[in-house]
Amino acid sequence: MGCGVLLWPRFCGKTYSDELNGRVYTMSDYSARRTMMVDTQVRPSDVTKFPILEAMLEVPRESYVPDSKREEAYISENVTLGASRVMLEPRTFGKLLDGLDIDPGEVVLDIGCGLGYSTAVIARLADAVVAIEEDADMAAEAQAILSGNDVDNAAVIEGVMADGAAKHGPYDVIILEGAVEQVPAAILDQLKEGGRIGCIFMEGALGMARIGYKIDGNVAWRFAFNAAAPILPGFEHNKTFVL
Repeated sequence: MGCGVLLWPRFCGKTYSDELNGRVYTMSDYSARRTMMVDTQVRPSDVTKFPILEAMLEVPRESYVPDSKREEAYISENVTLGASRVMLEPRTFGKLLDGLDIDPGEVVLDIGCGLGYSTAVIARLADAVVAIEEDADMAAEAQAILSGNDVDNAAVIEGVMADGAAKHGPYDVIILEGAVEQVPAAILDQLKEGGRIGCIFMEGALGMARIGYKIDGNVAWRFAFNAAAPILPGFEHNKTFVL
């Protein structure tokens, strides 16, 4: 959601106007946009855990998108990062975090971190975050942005996302910043016993977020909420051809 019709002036920073009187609200203060994002997109979606809300209020989302997308950083839609990749909309990301319920002592694998926003938020909830991004430019930029924002308990690894980062695992929590048709066994193998994994499963144009729990070596999935996102490379169904 942008700063549009009928948004109260308290959300709009130093400059705003009244559409009812023929003028359009604008926002010049990104911290005010974060407040509006949490109050109008995240809280109403039943995300109530204080650490998640606090992290999303404090992490400068506009810093983790291309410069040309800064004015789109707080809309209620996925933000395109390039190369068919997106930053998940605030509602979807917040609800995934809520379902995963990350504890302060846990280590998290963040797959498809893009420019690092998800990693920065998760770093405020977890003990450490390993982020993997296979786009070399995105991976380098993500690490630079995270370092510039003093996120010192996270590292970005350039690598094939579908392979995960087994060297640094196993992980208490795994989250995917995009959709899947299937989750490779290599990823599930990196989840600790008792750990959780969260992602969006796409079936055609329909998508649903699920949280998986590893019990006795197997992952049991449960429905969490409806959502949609582009499918991450390497997470498509294996297609077989029959003559």
